[in-house]
Amino acid sequence: MYWVAPVPEGKLKISADGRSATLELNDIAVIDQPKWPALNATATPARMSFRAEWKATDERITYDDPQKHYRVEGYRSIVQVEARVEVPSLGFSWKSDPLKTSRAAFGLIGEESNGKYYDMK
Repeated sequence: MYWVAPVPEGKLKISADGRSATLELNDIAVIDQPKWPALNATATPARMSFRAEWKATDERITYDDPQKHYRVEGYRSIVQVEARVEVPSLGFSWKSDPLKTSRAAFGLIGEESNGKYYDMK
């Protein structure tokens, strides 16, 4: 599952030390397409609001694949998310549990380099 949406200025907040971040978007337009990637997958307009918080731990993570020109460097992080989704044409809505009760199995806060940017380090 994924959504692609522009992030307005000021909605992604990163701490001065780069060890915590918050992303909050409200009432953004997304497409609900539960049968994707099927060729005949129906696309239904939907709306989504969410808040995600990342807080770095002291565990450093590096994944580097020179052959694929891909590198990720950062810190394992504690991630919490709360969300609300509405598909008005279906009369469907869903709301997650509160942010404070949320836990992700894996989170990372850091930097990623790929393609032509890989060699710029």
